[in-house]
Amino acid sequence: MSQAIRRASELALDETTVTALRATLRTTADEVVQAIIDEVPPYANALSGHMGATIRRAVRTALGHYLDLASGKAASGDAGDAAYELGRGEVRDGRSMDALLSAYRVGARVAWRCLAAGAVPAGLPAADVAKFAELTFAYIDELSAASAAGHADELAARGRAHQRHLEHLARDLLAGASPDVLQTSAGRAGWQPPDSLTAVLLPAAQAWPAYRTLDPSTLVLDDLPDATGVLLVPDADRPRLLRQLADRTAVTGPARPWTRASASYARAVRARSLSADIRDTEDHLPELVLSADEDAYADLRARALAPLRTLPPATARRLEETLREWLLHQGRRDEVAAALFVHPQTVRYRMAQLRDLFPDLASPATVLELTLALGRRAG
Repeated sequence: MSQAIRRASELALDETTVTALRATLRTTADEVVQAIIDEVPPYANALSGHMGATIRRAVRTALGHYLDLASGKAASGDAGDAAYELGRGEVRDGRSMDALLSAYRVGARVAWRCLAAGAVPAGLPAADVAKFAELTFAYIDELSAASAAGHADELAARGRAHQRHLEHLARDLLAGASPDVLQTSAGRAGWQPPDSLTAVLLPAAQAWPAYRTLDPSTLVLDDLPDATGVLLVPDADRPRLLRQLADRTAVTGPARPWTRASASYARAVRARSLSADIRDTEDHLPELVLSADEDAYADLRARALAPLRTLPPATARRLEETLREWLLHQGRRDEVAAALFVHPQTVRYRMAQLRDLFPDLASPATVLELTLALGRRAG
């Protein structure tokens, strides 16, 4: 408390004055606390009972430390540390720093009035009254600063702890943890579960900038492998969400019940692995279905299209394209010809070849296998 110490050294109250002031400490502390109760609404009910007794002792201790300074003695303990802890405690009790500063202002005014009323009759010279006032308010200012630091540090610590809990919840969601685990994580993070979550993949550097435009309950991770970030957006209005992400390199998964957010995330990851151009996974469901098991898809193609492998590569490619369009257009020859930019007679000729290669082409099971096999072009 450099300012208070400096002013105390200029004052150095005599022992008679200090003794007289110490005799009024209890009364002064009581008046300070009562004035705070009367004038600072957040403390109206907070300073009664056990809490009131604790605060009164704290005020008396602070005033005793102050009188030690004023008399030029080494003060016992550190009032600044106590004020710092008081600031932290106010956060835990849910009060703002504005409330505490108001309490300090009221306390300073009342303490000065009481102390001055005791010091002047005890013989404090008129020339020292101004110095005494300066010391009183310098002391209160430094206590206020220490409390403000404690309040800010506690808020910052709580903010960091809260963010860690939110990140832990996001990781549990992506990992597909059990509903019980997710409920526990959500409770620890103070996060109200929505009905659904939508996963969005984007570059890590874009995660927090994108978050600022979204629901503040959105969960964010920006440290996934390959410099990837993920947003888990609650109860998203999908068209609006896609518009908000339009200028970003983002892949948006489907909405899923919040405990199944891992399914939305997995689909977005799979979509990104298919193509860097995919933005909305809902627009690419056939490709995603066919890519769910690449080995199975490769085996299906090999079996279903085996007859084509007996032909020269160029012929096989032409017939594969024709068969794909035939299936897509349900055998309507003119539409198949238009899609292939060939004459309908060419389609007739190719289909005759295909029926020779696939004698059971009319079988529903064969049609299903070929439709799946030709559902996307081979890579």
